[in-house]
Amino acid sequence: MPDSANPNTAGTQLSDKIAGFIEKANEYAQKILVLPNDSFQKTLAVAFALCLVGAVLVSGSAVALKPLQESNKSKDEKVNILEVAGLLDEGTKVDEAFKNIEPKVVDLATGDYVDSIDPKTFDQRKAAKDPAMSEAIPPEKDIANIKRKPKYAKVYLVKEGGQLKSVILPVSGYGLWSTMYGFMALQADAQTVIGLNLYDQAETPGLGGEVVNPKWKALWKGKKVYNFTGKELHESNLTEKGQQIEIGEVALGLVKGSVDPSKPGSEYQVDALAGATLTSRGVSNLVSYWMSREGFGLYLAKLRSQRG
Repeated sequence: MPDSANPNTAGTQLSDKIAGFIEKANEYAQKILVLPNDSFQKTLAVAFALCLVGAVLVSGSAVALKPLQESNKSKDEKVNILEVAGLLDEGTKVDEAFKNIEPKVVDLATGDYVDSIDPKTFDQRKAAKDPAMSEAIPPEKDIANIKRKPKYAKVYLVKEGGQLKSVILPVSGYGLWSTMYGFMALQADAQTVIGLNLYDQAETPGLGGEVVNPKWKALWKGKKVYNFTGKELHESNLTEKGQQIEIGEVALGLVKGSVDPSKPGSEYQVDALAGATLTSRGVSNLVSYWMSREGFGLYLAKLRSQRG
């Protein structure tokens, strides 16, 4: 066996190279240290050494902290999901509460679950940027202004006693300054809103940033997504595998001023954000897009058909 193929020999050669490098570096350092402090060569060498040490420390910290960052990211996601589902109270043990929530991957084109993709490792945001896992949205259909959508999406099923209690859907859309990411939770009827939580956004604080205000978020509870009455608000039925499926028309959105609950149609309306017209429009658009057939419309229609 050649010496280079011998693991022990290769290890010795590497050690010798490292030792040689250290020796040369030490010799160079000694030459630099004896130079006057105002020497340009010494100043340049010290600056380089500081940059090198800093880069090593930053890189080492990033590698060491990555597991903790991933853990915190996962916990934050769970907290946001529990919050939008109305399952987060003071003292709630996040991991314990999350045991009743089942993640599933949905094919947006068919509305069916995809068992070949592991929901635990599926990253929807990354998928939306991957040409193999996403598709460009035609401008005339891109009302949420997100450019591309993933072919698959991760939903969360909240179950109680083995029965579906609610479903949580990821949503996104552009506001005034940023793409807003969040979750919408619906009751098991796939129609009644439990909550909307746009937890990741960079809208103007005090204006569009009020999407995170608990008082405004509370306005969504009990609202309806689809209007199934009237031909003008009803999408043509679909027939699939001999079954008639109603998608319906998305009627839920924001309106200027305060919603009068006594007026017809108020069940589909939420107060717009004061002084934040473009952010409000962005919220309405993202809801309309993701609840339509372009998003989760077919999936939700199948959930309703299964309930009868």
